[in-house]
Parts: sequence; structure tokens; C-alpha cells
Amino acid sequence: MTTANAPGKIILFGEHAVVYGQPALAIPVTEVQASTTVTEMDSSEKGRILILAPDIQFQGWLHELNSENPLAKACRLTLEALEIKDSPSIRIEINSTIPIASGMGSSAAISISIIRALCQHLGSELLPQVQSQIAFEVEKLHHGTPSGVDNTVIAFEQPVSFKHGEDPKPFEVGVPTTLLIADSGSRSLTSDAVGRVREGWREDPSSYEAIFDQIGSITRLARQAIKAGQLHVLGSLMNHNQELLRALQVSSPELEHLIRVALENTALGAKLSGAGLGGNMIALVSHENARSIVDALDQAGAANIILTVIEE
Repeated sequence: MTTANAPGKIILFGEHAVVYGQPALAIPVTEVQASTTVTEMDSSEKGRILILAPDIQFQGWLHELNSENPLAKACRLTLEALEIKDSPSIRIEINSTIPIASGMGSSAAISISIIRALCQHLGSELLPQVQSQIAFEVEKLHHGTPSGVDNTVIAFEQPVSFKHGEDPKPFEVGVPTTLLIADSGSRSLTSDAVGRVREGWREDPSSYEAIFDQIGSITRLARQAIKAGQLHVLGSLMNHNQELLRALQVSSPELEHLIRVALENTALGAKLSGAGLGGNMIALVSHENARSIVDALDQAGAANIILTVIEE
């Protein structure tokens, strides 16, 4: 038996603009994990692979699943990358504590946990860059035109600055930075939000590109503020980023409610994280005030709240 994990993630800055060539900042969230366990099966027929995902009540044999099944694609691409034609008969079980459709990278984390578990069980290894590339191909099934942020930050498991066509760059953290991730309880598919922004961009490219440019500038300033430990500057940048996301029409009443509650209870900044239209908002808080803000968000109806710290 072999078990491997992959963390969730959140985007700090750069949602949507990253699809149009701007940078994004993202961090892994180890408080939630996808986990895959590979177990040998007694079978006289080699290469029989059973895939189970109890969270979604799924079960299927790999050879019977079509090319559009994300779990099957993650398995097939991994076996191809390892150049394994005749694998042993194995049972692959996937579980996850990462909320689905909430901007925390659940699909990419599941793919990477599958990749890692198969590699470990078969006595091989794939570099993080290769894990990321495989997961990105699977992400296309989930999201159509994924940004590449999720698979990158999860595969490398460190805070990264990401931009299309460039290698991911780790960014420096000047002081421990405390964030609250509050689940609005509203679910939305990434592809829906990305599609909405793309439609708006096609109708009015100059206005949308101006917004993307502003988000890109904010993201670069945020990277500098994180490095310098300038938390109040960082909070202001988060608030400005949220204004621009509103202009892209990807916020929601549930997200706005939680953002307002966080700011009214001494959060330094707050914004949605991920594609929007639902999912999570993030709030930058002082360590001392974190508990009181958690309580306020809980009373405001947050479905779940995670405290995470970006370490130096």
C-alpha cells in the first residue's frame, strides 16, 4: 500500500488577469489535502486498475473509462510518463478534504496526488515540473482554458509568482502573514466564471485589458509588499484588487457579505480568491485579531473557515 498527498491552494492576487498574460501570486494550503492510496490487488491479469473516489461515489476500471474522465487521464498520462506498459493490478482510491468548486485547486490536487501515489508505488519519480504538466492536461477537462496556476503551485508546494510562458518563481515573505479563508457556501464552476470574463473581453477588449493591466500592476506591488513585510500596504492592494474583480462581474452577494464582515472586524484587506461567482474569500488579518474575525465570519454564515500562515 502506498499513500501520497497534495495540498490545496489559494490565489492571493491575479485571478482572471493571469489568463491574459498577467502575473498571479498563489500559495499552497496544507490545512486541506487530496490523498491517493494505491494497493496491490490479487489478480492473474496484469494491468487491471480499479479507480475509486468515495467522495463522489465513483468506481470504474481504467480500461473501460473514456478519455474525458479526469481520473483516468491522470492515471494514463502518469503511466505514459513513467513508460510503464504493464503495470501490476492495483486499486487506486482517492479522497479529499479540499472543498470542490471553491477556488482551492481540488481538481489539480487530486491529479497530483494520483501522480505521486503511482510514482511511489511503482518505484519511480517525476519532477514537480512534470507533475504540473500532467495535471495541467487534466485541468483542461475540468476548466476548458485553465490558467495553470493551480497545478503549478500545488506541484511545487511553495508560494509562487506565475506567468504564462515563464518558469514559476518562488517569492520571498518578509514576515509571517496570517490569512483567513472563508467559504461562502456557494459553488461555482471555474469554467463558468472564466467564460463570463472571456465573453466580456470579446465584447469590449480595451476596457477589459485595462482592468487586466491594473490587476497585473497590483500583483507586482503585492509581491514587493509581501517581501518587505508591509502588511497594511498588502491589505490595501487586496481591497483594490477586489474592486477590479467586481468590475469583471465575478463577485457574488455571498462573497461580498463575508468581505464586508471581515473588513468591519479589523481585517487589513479582503477579496475573493479563485474564479469567483462563489467559493472562497480571503482576509489578511493580524495574528492577534484572527480569532475574533473567525468568530465574526462564523456568525455571518461562512460555511467553513481555514486559518493559514505564509511563513518566512
